[in-house]
This record gives sequence, C-alpha cells and structure tokens, in this order.
Amino acid sequence: MHYAQITVELVLGLVSLFVLTRILGKTQITQITTFDFISALVLGELVGNAIYDEKVGVSRIIYAVIIWGLLIYILEIITQKWSSTRGLLEGRPSIIIRNGKIIRESLKKNKLDINQLQHLIRSKGAFSIRELEYAILETDGTVSILKKPSYETPTKGDLQVNLDQVHLPITFISDGKIIKDNLMEAGFNLTWLEQQLKQQNILNVKEVLYAEWLEGEGLHVQTF
Repeated sequence: MHYAQITVELVLGLVSLFVLTRILGKTQITQITTFDFISALVLGELVGNAIYDEKVGVSRIIYAVIIWGLLIYILEIITQKWSSTRGLLEGRPSIIIRNGKIIRESLKKNKLDINQLQHLIRSKGAFSIRELEYAILETDGTVSILKKPSYETPTKGDLQVNLDQVHLPITFISDGKIIKDNLMEAGFNLTWLEQQLKQQNILNVKEVLYAEWLEGEGLHVQTF
C-alpha cells in the first residue's frame, strides 16, 4: 500500500470520526455507557481495519463511518423520544447501598465486589462505607454517594455565614498568547490588558505563561 494512500485514509478517518463525535454530542466521551463504549470500539475498528486493507478505498471508509454514525444517531433519537427504551440501550442506575447497608444482590448483579466498591467510594471522598447513607452505581460505571448527616461537610448556610456571589475565572493569556474572545467577553480590550501587565513590570505578552481575571481579585499573572 502506498504511503500517500495511508496518509489520505488516516486524515479522512480522523476528520470523519471528529465530525461524527461533534454531531453525536459530548456524551460519547464524557459519559460512556455500555452502548457508547461499543459504538466507540466499532468506529475505531472501522477506520483502523480499513486503513490497512488494500481492498478498502477511501469512499468505503467514509461510507462505513456515515452509516454507523447514522445508526447511533437514530438510536439516540429513539432513547430521547421513548423513555421505555433507555433501560435496554443505556442501562439503569443501581442502588448498591441503601440506608447505610450494602445490597449484596445489586453487587452480584453488576459484577461488583467489595474491593471495587471501596475504590469507587474513595474516589468520591468517602473512605469508609459507614459514612454512606446511599450509593448508586451509574450507567457509566461511576458511583454517586449520599453521606449520612453526621459525615456531611457543613455548608455556609449551615454555619450562617454571609454568602458572597461566585464568579468564574477567565483566562486572558495562555502560553504567551492572548485569548481575545475571552478578553472581549469580559468587557476589556488589548490596551487595558497591556496597562495591567505594565503595572506588573511585564512589557511583552510572550513573557506570560498564564494570566486569568477574577472579579473582585483582579488579574493574576504567571510568567515563564
């Protein structure tokens, strides 16, 4: 197989998978259910096998990716319109701890042992099962927990502390480059940013590794 043909097929395969993932949504990456996992494997195999099979041309790769993507898209529509199909295609969450007690039947049904359960709850910041009132195994394999009241972290409301408005930090400079969209969205311009940098004895944006703006705290700058 010619290297030029392999290059073309790799590029087209990458572009096709990227476009398909964008169309199908971010859940294909962030919340992988059993069906999504199978889907990702098949898509990878379609492109991978086609690249090293001399009998398969570029048109067949694109055709296979489009047809598979269309099937996934149709199934996504089905699960959105008919909720009764979600259990079959996406699975259902399982309660594995109820009222502080482990439900052994749920563990067996989901092929989960105690060590795996302990690992999952530790990843959520609970280092003992006795801390939990409920634990739910989600369809993507993660666990959601509800701690007992005595183990819950008190909130500002519980402590009757004055609540301040929360603001999201905005990145203005990354790796020596200004992110103009963020700067304009925050209501500032390049002249303002240059003045802020000069106040910190920085004359060139390329000297800045990272700079972020936070309402009420101003501009935080870190140089290379």
